[in-house]
Amino acid sequence: MKRAIFPGSFDPITLGHYDIIQRGISLFDELIIAIGENTDKSYMFDLQHRMKFITEAFRDEPRIKVQSYSGLTVDFCRRVGADFILRGLRNPADFEFEKAIAHTNRKLSEIETVFLLTSSGKSYISSSIVRDVIRNGGDYTGLVPETVRFQGIPGKKDT
Repeated sequence: MKRAIFPGSFDPITLGHYDIIQRGISLFDELIIAIGENTDKSYMFDLQHRMKFITEAFRDEPRIKVQSYSGLTVDFCRRVGADFILRGLRNPADFEFEKAIAHTNRKLSEIETVFLLTSSGKSYISSSIVRDVIRNGGDYTGLVPETVRFQGIPGKKDT
């Protein structure tokens, strides 16, 4: 079985993430969306919200699982039996950053990193941009899957 993980904080999941996940599942038998937890990081959405956003978005795809983890991504891969890490690239800066991580992961383990380019119409979307739009009361609905839109934003009235 070809199992991959798609790691990230997904704070929140965006249409860019969604694009990579949808296209990535065609390459693997199973794809685990791995929500990394970093105690040094402050999140807009708690882990339960982030897991719910993703689980609901892919509820009709049994080959997609959602799990959280902390620590090294390669250690999580070993725990779940994944031989691949899936990453999305939006721009050349992403490539340089992700390349260094992929080389490090390869040095630490036998895990391969597979890169997919984000579709052109979604390459400008990032979680940090979405969070900024939300914080400033902007219309974020065209940047995230429906599950984020319908769940509402903590501290804000549902729209």
